[in-house]
Amino acid sequence: MSTLLLGKKEVAELLDMGEVMRVVEQAFRDYASGCAQMPAKVYIRVPKGDFRAMPAAVPNAVGVKWVNVHLSNHERGLPSIMGILILSDPDTAYPLAIMDATEITAYRTAATSANASRYLARPESRTLGLIGAGRQACMHLQSHALVFPLKKVRVYDIQPQAAEAFVRRFPQFYVEASSAEEAAMSDIVCTLTPSTAPVVKSAWIKSGTHINAVGADAPGKQELDPTLLSSARVVVDDLTQACHAGEINVPLRQGLFRKEQVWATLGEIITGCKTGRRDGQEITIFDSTGLAIEDVATAWLIYQRAKERGGYQSMDIV
Repeated sequence: MSTLLLGKKEVAELLDMGEVMRVVEQAFRDYASGCAQMPAKVYIRVPKGDFRAMPAAVPNAVGVKWVNVHLSNHERGLPSIMGILILSDPDTAYPLAIMDATEITAYRTAATSANASRYLARPESRTLGLIGAGRQACMHLQSHALVFPLKKVRVYDIQPQAAEAFVRRFPQFYVEASSAEEAAMSDIVCTLTPSTAPVVKSAWIKSGTHINAVGADAPGKQELDPTLLSSARVVVDDLTQACHAGEINVPLRQGLFRKEQVWATLGEIITGCKTGRRDGQEITIFDSTGLAIEDVATAWLIYQRAKERGGYQSMDIV
């Protein structure tokens, strides 16, 4: 046996957002039903950033992602988030593939948010607000456009030139640079920043809004006014990770939110164990920390597509 070696270019050409949405949804279904395993992610902090080790097992594959967040990397011309993923055969433990995980992270994060929006947002949602105009904003627009016929997209970034560049990048959509308040007044709002202090105020959010809180993925991070959590139906990707490092982590420590106030996991919503939104007036929040099951399910998809196409580099590692 040989191990496939897939770089960023190869991974990107093998990815399709619609397919990633499908396999990520199935991964949540498998996890909720006990067919997938996933320990909580492990953090290692260094002076310039942090690393996370994320192992998981889904039907047919086992893997681990080694990913970083180094926010000053742009000064060196490097992405803030990079990663590699090792995919193994669960029956023999043979390494099936070693692949770049930067693209996997970008795709699976946006795919998960779009799935959450499909289950939790109002079906008639037509406006999308993006808080943060980086790579995840690009991916979230692409994923949500597959689910909702978007009429308007509002994008805000602390650096106005980033929002303006985002507008120019998507001429096929009606996108406008806006204030954070204007973006937050959309039907679906995605917060995509590395903030450690709230950037979205409770007063900005209208009844019936769905929020994907994505940026808080480490202890101390938060993007939403804590009072929003208490007034909304809160769904998490994984309760343990969310309490430790998700949007709810800071309000929990401050006594402004209780773990018992979390309504459900996304897997429970997808499998029908619990209901989604109650009515058109309810505010719903999906607290996304990023799960290893998403990564491994996406990596298995990539591996299958690479084997089907053939011609990719491999080597005998073992």
